Amino acid sequence: MARPAALGVWMKGILVAELTAKRPWSIRCRYTSAAFDLAASGSPLLSCSLPLGSGRPDASVFVSGLLPEGQHRLAMAAQAGIADNDTFGLISRYGRDVAGALVIGAKMSERGLAHVEPYTASSLEAEVDGLPDRPLGLRDDSELSIAGIQNKLLLVSLPDGGWARPVHGAPSTHILKLDDERHQGLVAAEAACMRIAHAIGVTTVELQLEEIAGRSCLIVPRFDRSVSESGEIERVHQEDLCQATARDPRAERGRGKYQAAGGPSLSDTASVLLKWADNPETELRRLLRLATLNVAVGNADAHGKNVGLLHPTFRSVSLAPAYDVIPTVLWPHLRTRLAMSVNNRWEIDAVGTADLIAEATGWPLEKTIAEETVTTTLEAIAEATRTLDVDERVGRLARARSEALLDRRERTRQLAVGGGGGTGPQPRIPRGLPGPGRYTSRRLPEPNIHLEAPESEADGTGSGFPPFLDPEQE
Repeated sequence: MARPAALGVWMKGILVAELTAKRPWSIRCRYTSAAFDLAASGSPLLSCSLPLGSGRPDASVFVSGLLPEGQHRLAMAAQAGIADNDTFGLISRYGRDVAGALVIGAKMSERGLAHVEPYTASSLEAEVDGLPDRPLGLRDDSELSIAGIQNKLLLVSLPDGGWARPVHGAPSTHILKLDDERHQGLVAAEAACMRIAHAIGVTTVELQLEEIAGRSCLIVPRFDRSVSESGEIERVHQEDLCQATARDPRAERGRGKYQAAGGPSLSDTASVLLKWADNPETELRRLLRLATLNVAVGNADAHGKNVGLLHPTFRSVSLAPAYDVIPTVLWPHLRTRLAMSVNNRWEIDAVGTADLIAEATGWPLEKTIAEETVTTTLEAIAEATRTLDVDERVGRLARARSEALLDRRERTRQLAVGGGGGTGPQPRIPRGLPGPGRYTSRRLPEPNIHLEAPESEADGTGSGFPPFLDPEQE
């Protein structure tokens, strides 16, 4: 296939931009006159990092952010017969179903070829079984892409409850995530965290955990897709924080999505919301609730690719529903160092409610609003873990961490007002499950969390606290 000189970018069926590249990895964007009919100059039509205007701004980071990372990107490039740094070639080949509302392809492309092929139970099992060797289930007629490094499959939900494969850029509705062989139980833990997030209103995503081909799979509805009353699948525009702030996740040897390596911070996220949100205070409160959730469930991997923005209008953005929330502290080899620091603290166990509040007041959010937001979020998490049917180990960890955070705040408050009762040992925020309760590469652990401080010296300290609630010297 001849390499096109330019690629069209369609949004809701309208050609809004043209992409060109003098070098395969360096992409420029030029908006069409139709784009200016949709939104005013300066609007974040495609991205907050590409405001609508004249000229040819650098769109390399935004476009690259529509493609996978790591081995999945290498596999896609191999199938297309191009280099993995050929961003222009990759998006030309796979850009018809990407994150957000965009369809990207050559101007003369036949977009009417898009359709779906239903799976049978056995063909879906075969597809899932082959995922490690064929990322995203790619075939010669696949024209799709999704960011990330986890084994995934894009699916289309059918009216009869079945699943189908999107062909030639047909819009997908769901993402299937395969459990990680190195960290088994990861998708079950994510399901538990996401159900907690849904219960407290931090996400709208309702997912399902299934076993397919003998493997645990998480099936997640896409928040950037909606289904009309007529049954038509509609694309909803969104972008991640790396795209919105033009931070290249491939920089620093693939660590550019982390704040410490130049990726976006919570403050950067707040700045984007302050500039582009219709109701900045509401969005900042939502951001604080998300940050509080991540600390409470032990998710240290909320980097710039794992925080998203929706574009509800052509001129504004809002914080996307929470996604990819995983209790990384439960695995010895996963992160405890935060992807985005909180009040300049990097270790997740060192973050307290005072840090969350101080972080938010610097965005700025009023202190009283920040205090109320943090407290009510932690209380809601603790309550959700008592009532939800989620994996017991994750639920107990989230409850232990949220209650420890609330208890530390209350003791600090009592000291501040001179009410006494704050001189006893301060509970440390639980990092993970003690001893055999840690997740292993083989199975989920047996419950081994104590939410009360038992009269025991099993940890050798004589403190009465289990190992992960040892008194902390403040």
